[in-house]
Amino acid sequence: MQSQDVAPRPAPASGSASDPVVDVEQAEAALVEHYPRLVRLAYLVLPPGLGRNRRVLTAHALTQRALPRGRTATPVIPAQSDGREGDPGYAFVRLQVVRTALEAGLPLRRRAWPKRSQLPPLLPQVWGLRLFPRSGGADELALDQRLSALTGPARAAYVLRGLEKLPDSDVRGLLTAAGVADADAALDEADSAQAEYALLDSPEFDPCSLQARPTDLMRRRQHMKAALAAAAAVAVCGALLGMPGDGWGPDGAAAPPYAQNPAAKAALDPALLLKVPAAAWESSARTDFSVWPARGDLTGDSALLRRALAVWARPGETVQVSATPGTPSGGPSGPPQLLYAGTVDNARVVILYDGLRIVRYAEPRDNAKGAALDFARVDGADRAEASAVVLGRADGNVRYLTAPWVTKAADRDLLKPGSDATGLALTGGTTAPMAGPAQSGPCTSWNVLQLTDASGTRLLTDLGELVPARLTTGRPGSVKDASGAGALRAWAPYACSLGAMRSAGVRSVNTWTYAAQPLPDASGTADWVCTRAETWQGGGERVLAQFHTPGGRYAAVAAKAENVPACGAKDPQVLAGVLWKSGTGTWYLLAAGSRGTSSVNASGGIRATANGNLLAAKAKQGAQAELKGTLVDGRAVSGLR
Repeated sequence: MQSQDVAPRPAPASGSASDPVVDVEQAEAALVEHYPRLVRLAYLVLPPGLGRNRRVLTAHALTQRALPRGRTATPVIPAQSDGREGDPGYAFVRLQVVRTALEAGLPLRRRAWPKRSQLPPLLPQVWGLRLFPRSGGADELALDQRLSALTGPARAAYVLRGLEKLPDSDVRGLLTAAGVADADAALDEADSAQAEYALLDSPEFDPCSLQARPTDLMRRRQHMKAALAAAAAVAVCGALLGMPGDGWGPDGAAAPPYAQNPAAKAALDPALLLKVPAAAWESSARTDFSVWPARGDLTGDSALLRRALAVWARPGETVQVSATPGTPSGGPSGPPQLLYAGTVDNARVVILYDGLRIVRYAEPRDNAKGAALDFARVDGADRAEASAVVLGRADGNVRYLTAPWVTKAADRDLLKPGSDATGLALTGGTTAPMAGPAQSGPCTSWNVLQLTDASGTRLLTDLGELVPARLTTGRPGSVKDASGAGALRAWAPYACSLGAMRSAGVRSVNTWTYAAQPLPDASGTADWVCTRAETWQGGGERVLAQFHTPGGRYAAVAAKAENVPACGAKDPQVLAGVLWKSGTGTWYLLAAGSRGTSSVNASGGIRATANGNLLAAKAKQGAQAELKGTLVDGRAVSGLR
């Protein structure tokens, strides 16, 4: 753990007429109102060496202990008087949080009692679970590594600048009040870290939105059977966790082993990894991940492969773990297949496949901390869906590992169907970095990966997961890859809606125009489009009904739903409506059903009926209606909401 330049806590200021007085009620109101921000502040200032689980619990404990005892006079400093729109209660608890978080990072000293903040928190406690924030991307991981290299005061200065938006003069005053001996040195050191303040608001650093994983289940069972054996195990584990050293051990960031049996050992033996020959895919009847050869410059690094396998089987507390919905995150049942082991930007990356899942292990190239483990379900993948895997993301760019049958790769902006694709260099199956889709802000571009092989050309989009989603067009049951000028024009107005499908385990996304409706003011014909995302787990499908007026660059989402068969191969029927304002200022309810709809009925705030699959009725702004349709076979269909 790094030493931090924190002076002893100054004596309380003598109360004067100009000193604001903060009582318990005022401070408690500020703490409750801004609790998530204060806990995030504590989490970011605490040393990452504590481990993510203890960091989370300590951040909550320090924030909850920030209340004053009785009425407390606080010195007036700029950073306090400007806190959260001038609230002295918030300024006081923020100062307490920063001070105790800095104290928590101080090394324990001999012949000196530890401070309360240096000890594991008594409360809160969670038994039987490890808690940690949701994993972010490569940018968040890189920022966390940079912050871990700073001293505590410098880390606090960086966070106060970025999270609290304080000017340097206020940061200097707050750090001095928190006991930092040299605030100017802390500010200078914080300047050495790249200013990526927007990432501080990421879920990666949110200790109030947590994921849970069990603790060591096998050891807990043994504890119940034999208390004496449990005590010995706790003592041994405590000694192991307390050992110094920053280097990778044989198992890297893996937790201590809890089972010794031949099957478990075989699954963790790098020498038993399956490595498919480079030309196996050319003669195999299968065209999926099972015929990918092992590629990369580190496929012979046994130490790296052992760490990847050990962390997969037993991720330690400091490992950032993420999994797509419906993907089990347990260890391998036997030796998996090696797809890649190599250096990607500033990380060493290993990609493995066990027939059900793609697993990516990543560790910093020049640091023994900060390993990440990602899981993605890929069972049943076909040639198109097994075309690429994300190797890494950095600075808004994405780098892919492509299938051995891919002959050409390119980068294409889905919002510009008339523009040519930009070729991407392929080196050993690895693409050059390309810009990823927009993560936040206005959607002015949506970059997708275009791959070509002997079977044709297809588009894949990065939705924040290991395996990019395949883009298709056409009526459900007869979809085809989105390639060619017509498919590109069909996708362009709806590309930005893909942002609503991130991190949902999406396998493919299809869009098709299910109706065309003449507008009541004779200004043209609008398109009704259904966009449906299928998932790898077979549940959680997302459906969007979108309305696109002539000449508009983007479509409007008229309705959306999850876990419904509408607009899919099992039930291609879809019905949706929207309130639309004409050029003359008149409001209309416009509704459309897919082919085979014999009538459409609106009830509620708007009452209207139309034969066929199209309905147009005058309405008032803000009116709401419920849509029902009848199919030619007599079956009823409800409108998406």
